[in-house]
Parts: sequence; structure tokens; C-alpha cells
Amino acid sequence: MLYFWILFNLFALGMLVLDLKVFHRSGHVVRFREALGWSAMYVALALLFAGGLYVWQDRQSSLEFLAGYVLELSLSIDNLFVFLVIFKYFSVPEEQQHRVLFWGIIGALVMRGIFIAAGVGLIHRFHWILYAFGALLVYSGIQLALSGGHSVNPAKNPVVKLVRRFIAVTPDYRHGKFFVRDNGVRSATPLLIVLAVIETSDVLFAVDSIPAILAITLNAFIVYTSNVFAILGLRSLYFAVSGLMKLFRFLHYGLAVVLMLVGCKMLLSNFFKVPIHITLAAIAGVLLIAIALSIAFPEPAESKT
Repeated sequence: MLYFWILFNLFALGMLVLDLKVFHRSGHVVRFREALGWSAMYVALALLFAGGLYVWQDRQSSLEFLAGYVLELSLSIDNLFVFLVIFKYFSVPEEQQHRVLFWGIIGALVMRGIFIAAGVGLIHRFHWILYAFGALLVYSGIQLALSGGHSVNPAKNPVVKLVRRFIAVTPDYRHGKFFVRDNGVRSATPLLIVLAVIETSDVLFAVDSIPAILAITLNAFIVYTSNVFAILGLRSLYFAVSGLMKLFRFLHYGLAVVLMLVGCKMLLSNFFKVPIHITLAAIAGVLLIAIALSIAFPEPAESKT
């Protein structure tokens, strides 16, 4: 099993290096068609991986991966709204947003790996934590429905204050660099501040997403790989749908329902086992309904301004 862990992580790192060093070596604005192509490629790779799991293990593992992937990808869409707020607040040039997201994803992969290992280990050792995670998901779903989505205030982020306190920060961006040296003095650029906000925001999202996937399966390999595929495609997805996200006015309600459903599934796991294909169909169905309602009942023009 260790062999497959190593191979998969080498694949993930290889895709990231290929992305940054070959296809996006020079910073440029990622256009809709290019982003859509990358997003389609990552979805195709995830489906191929699910097929590989079907052959290598069994149908159950393949369906668990697909359910986890759809769940994590849908929850990641909420991250995109926060990314928009962060980039707008810091006035990040479009051609430098890809670089920030790349390194943000590297950090997210490390943190998610730690969260998953800790979550699976705790559940196996202290089974009652399963109910705590389930209650957390139901509560998070209710909060998401009432608040209208996750919010972030970059100015109040403690990491931003900490960085500015101990490191000099240049007033302008420097061609995608995180650090520069002016007159022998090493300084950070605002791009490092943006990266710090992105990383700390992902910790908050992991509090929802990791317990959610653990409601579907406790197989650490499937939990981790579904998370990685969702995160790998998140950067491309951001550029593909960043201009369309305001159209999905009811999406956060759909995400709230998904969180509550998987939370209830976790709470009832000892009394009633929900087949994995039912879980997958419920997640996909709720999201499709939310998107369809958003298209059918768009936000009034006066409230967009």
C-alpha cells in the first residue's frame, strides 16, 4: 500500500511542476478557454483514477472515491468566492493570481494530509468523535445557509498582522515575486501577504471538508486522493468560473444541504447504513437543483450593483 501512496504523491507533484514550470512558466492572464481545458483534464484524470480503483480494488472503493471527489469539489467552489474577495481586496494583478494559487495549493495539500491522518486516526481510536464530526457538519450547514456563504476579512487576519509586524513589505507587486532585495534589505511583497491569507483561509475550509469526506469513507487513501484531485483542479476551476460565480445565487444553499446530509449520515452511521451510490446521487442531485434554480431565478439586476 505504501507503494501506491508514493506513486500517487509523485503524480500529484509532477502535475503541479508541469503546470508551473512548463505551461505557466511566464506569468500571464489565464483565459476562460485555457482554464476550461485544464479543468476538463483534471476531471478526466479523476474519472480515470476511479476506473483504476474499480480494477485494482472494487466497485465500492471506486464509488467512494467518486462521491468524495464530487463532495470535495463542490465544497471547494465555496473557496472560490473567498479567493475572489481576497484578490479584489489586495488588488492582485490577474497575471500573478495563478502563481499565488499554485503555492496555496501546495500548502493545502500538506495541511489536508495532516488533517486526514489525524481525523482517521482519531475516529479509529475514539469512535464517539464520529458523532462530534457529524454534529459539526450539521451546524456548519445551518450556519452556511443562514450566513449566505463563508466570509473573510483580510484586514483582520492575524497572520497578515504578524507578517507585517516582523517583515518589511513593499508597497507594490514585483512581477510575481514573494521576496525582493532593495539596497541590501530583504523585503516581502504584498503577494506573500495574499498567500498567507489564502493558506489560513484553507484551514477554515478544511474544518468542514475533511469531516464531510470522512462521513463517506474512512479509507485514508481514498479520502486523501479525492481531496488531492479536487484541490488540483481548484486553481483551473477558479479561472474558468470566476466570472460566472455570481450567477449561482442558490449554490451556497445547496452546499449547506450537502453538509447537513453528510452530517446526518455520519450521526446515523451506527444505526442505518446509506449505500454509497445513494450518497453520490444525493450530493449530485442537490447541487444540480441549486444550479438549476440559480439559472431559472437569477439575481435581480438592482441587487448586483
